[in-house]
Amino acid sequence: MTRVLLVEDDPRIARFIARGLAAEGYRVDHASGGREALALAEEAPYPLVILDRMLPGMDGAALCRTLRDNGADSMVLMLTARDSLADKIEGLAAGADDYLTKPFAFDELLARLQALMRRAPYREEAGILAVGDLVLDPEARTVRRGPRAIELTAKEFALLHYLMRNPGKALSRARILSNVWGYSFEPGTKLVDVYVRYLRAKLGDGDAALIRTVRGIGYCLAAPDGPLSDGQ
Repeated sequence: MTRVLLVEDDPRIARFIARGLAAEGYRVDHASGGREALALAEEAPYPLVILDRMLPGMDGAALCRTLRDNGADSMVLMLTARDSLADKIEGLAAGADDYLTKPFAFDELLARLQALMRRAPYREEAGILAVGDLVLDPEARTVRRGPRAIELTAKEFALLHYLMRNPGKALSRARILSNVWGYSFEPGTKLVDVYVRYLRAKLGDGDAALIRTVRGIGYCLAAPDGPLSDGQ
């Protein structure tokens, strides 16, 4: 039975979602605010989190960011009454894996959750990866460049892990979105570009760039003098 943490302050919406998911065989724990949600998440990991964007006190984006900073690798579906591009970017940048705009049909919510659960969890793959002086350990969830330890969010780690599993390959944005975020569509947020920018800043590429822009395609991770191949 898949466990779901539902974070929603509207009792009517919370009952609607909880009853529907329970009927589909999910076990639902409900929190009406950020502090309560953090306490539940600390007790045991949740494969799925449904998170309202507009929460009293700690809003949904701040809560999602805190969960990621605490090491949570749950799949997070953010519910929002805001449908502007800026709000979607903010939610995804905070660590959400998908978003759903209110009002919504329960069938769509269920389909989104099922799609999230179908994603191949990168954390289950073993084997230390190295490209140049960059080393990633999937089991320990650590990244080092030379002697320097690099702290990454859960989604930054997932993106870097995917790039390092395909060294020297030019990967399209569509392929990255599919494998890291599980999207079969372009969300219109330049999500890949945003997260590549985050990674580049943390890796400190400088003159020894590891993540290269491949014009007309997407991105490639390779040692500074390494060759590229067509990996779209």
